[in-house]
Amino acid sequence: MAADLPPSLGLGPLSRVRLDELLQEMLDRVGDVVASRERLRALLDAVVGISTDLDLNSTLQRIVEAACELAGARYGALGVVGPDRRLTDFITHGMTTAQAAHIGDLPHGRGVLGLLIEDPRPVRMPDITEHPRSYGFPAHHPPMHSFLGVPLRIRDQVFGNLYLAEKQGAAEFTVDDEEVVAALAAAAGVAIENARLYAVSHRREQWLAAAAEITSVLLSEVRRTDALSLIARRAREVADAALVLVLLYDADADRLTVEVIDGDSTLAAGSVLVASETAFLPAVTGGGTVNVESLAKAAAWPGDVSGGPAMVAPLGSAETLHGALVVANATFADDDLTMLATFAGQAALALERARAQEEREMLVVLEDRERIARDLHDVVIQRLFATGLQLQTAIPLAGRPEASQRINAAVDDLDSTIRDIRRAIFELRMPVLPALRADLGEMIDAAAEPLGFRPRLDLYGPVDSAVPDAVRPDLLAVLREALSNVVKHARASVVEVGVRVASGHLTLTVLDNGVGCPPAAARSGLVNLADRAASHQGTFSIAPAPAPHPSGTLLSWTIPL
Repeated sequence: MAADLPPSLGLGPLSRVRLDELLQEMLDRVGDVVASRERLRALLDAVVGISTDLDLNSTLQRIVEAACELAGARYGALGVVGPDRRLTDFITHGMTTAQAAHIGDLPHGRGVLGLLIEDPRPVRMPDITEHPRSYGFPAHHPPMHSFLGVPLRIRDQVFGNLYLAEKQGAAEFTVDDEEVVAALAAAAGVAIENARLYAVSHRREQWLAAAAEITSVLLSEVRRTDALSLIARRAREVADAALVLVLLYDADADRLTVEVIDGDSTLAAGSVLVASETAFLPAVTGGGTVNVESLAKAAAWPGDVSGGPAMVAPLGSAETLHGALVVANATFADDDLTMLATFAGQAALALERARAQEEREMLVVLEDRERIARDLHDVVIQRLFATGLQLQTAIPLAGRPEASQRINAAVDDLDSTIRDIRRAIFELRMPVLPALRADLGEMIDAAAEPLGFRPRLDLYGPVDSAVPDAVRPDLLAVLREALSNVVKHARASVVEVGVRVASGHLTLTVLDNGVGCPPAAARSGLVNLADRAASHQGTFSIAPAPAPHPSGTLLSWTIPL
C-alpha cells in the first residue's frame, strides 16, 4: 500500500499548500506575460494596419476599429477637433448606418466629450451617465456606461480624440486598456500626419496640374468666357467645392455681374448685384482673400445659391481690379488658399489677355475701315463730283428742255449718292464700340415683324460719338414707345425714323402715313415721352404729318447736347 502513495519530497502538509500557491502564482504570471505579449503583438499589428494606407478617411476609420479591438470596446468613435475647439468630423464604429441615421446630427463636443477638448488627457469612467457634465443621449442612441477617452496628438497639437464605450466582458476599462489605447493614439498621430501630408501633396499636385492647363490656354487665343469657365470648373474640381462663381466688378456703377457659374445653382449668368451691399466688397477693392460664413447671406441673390461658407479671392492684375472668384462649400488648407489666390490671378490674366486681344482685333478693323474710307473719299467721291460737273457743263449744250431736266435729275442723284457715301465714310471712321447705330438698327428690325414691313432709318451726324451714355437709354425708350404706338394705332404702310445730331441738339422723328394719333394714346404712353424730354431740358411734340403727306402723324423728340 505504501508503494502506491506519491512521494512527499520530505514536505509537510503546510509546505505542500504553499508550493501549490507558488505554482499557481507562477502560472498566473506566465498567463499575464502571455496575455501582455499577445496584446503587444495586437498593438503592433494595429500600428502596422493603420499605416498601410495614406487616405486620411480610411486611416481614421482603421484607428477607431483598432482601438475598439485592443480595448475590447463595443462602440468607438474618433472626433476631429476644429479651430473653434468643436468637433468638425465624427467617425464611428460599432453602430450600423441605420442606427447612426436614426440618432441624427453628430455631436459637437459638449458634455463629457468636451472634457478631452478642454483638457487633453486620458479619461476613464465606470459609468458615463453619472458624470456631472453628462448631457444624456439623444433618442435612438444605444445605452452606454463604461467610457475611455484618449487624445490624439500630432506633435504638440491635438488633432482629435478617441472615444471608447461599453467594455465587453468587464464592468469598466482598465489601466492596461488606457495604456494600450494611449500607445495606439501616439502611433496614430504619426499615421494621421503622414496621411495629411500626402493629401496636401496630392492636392498641391492637382492645383499645379490645373494651373498648367490654364496657362496653356492663356498662351493661345483667349475667349474671355471660355477661359473663365475653365478656371471656375478646375477650381471647383480641385477644391471639391459645391459652387464657384466669377464676379466682374464695375466700380463706376457700383455693381457686380455674375459672369460664370459652375456648380449647383439656379442663379443666371448676367445677374447683377449692388457691390456695396455685398460681403465681397473688401475682396474686389483689393483687401485680399475674404472668408464668408454664409454665401446665401453675403448678397441679395436673384436665384438660389449654396448657404455654406465661401472663400472670395480678388481678380486683380497690377493696379486693375476686375472682380472676385468665389469658391463655396470647400475645406481649405493654407496651401489651398495660396493656390486659390494664384487661380484668381490667372483669371485676371485671362481678362487682360482677352481685352488686349479684342483691342488688337478692333485696331485691325479700324485700320481696314480707315483705308476703305480714305479710298471712298479720295477716289469715288472725286470721280462722282467730276462727273456731276461735266453733266452741269453739258446743260447749256442740250437743246431740248427734257434733256436739261434729265441732266439736272442725274446731277441731283449724284449729289444724293455723294451724301450717302460721306455718311458711310463718317460711320466707318467711328469707333466700333459703343454702337448706338447698331442698337437703333436692331430696334427697327424688331418692329418690322409686327408692322409687316421694315421702317426706314435715316441717321445724320455723329450719332455714336456725340450722344452721351446717359441719354442713350431714353432715346431708345422713346423710339420703342413711338414704334409701339404706330403698331397699335396708326395702321400705317410707311414709317420713317430719323435721328439727327446737329447744332448741339439730338432730334428723333417718327413719321407715318397712318390714320393719325388717337387722343387716348396721347394721354397715356406719350406722356412718358414728354417727361423724358423734360428731364433733359428738351421738347416733345406730336402733330399731323406735314405736306405733302395726305395723312399720318409726325412725332418729334428734341434735347440739347
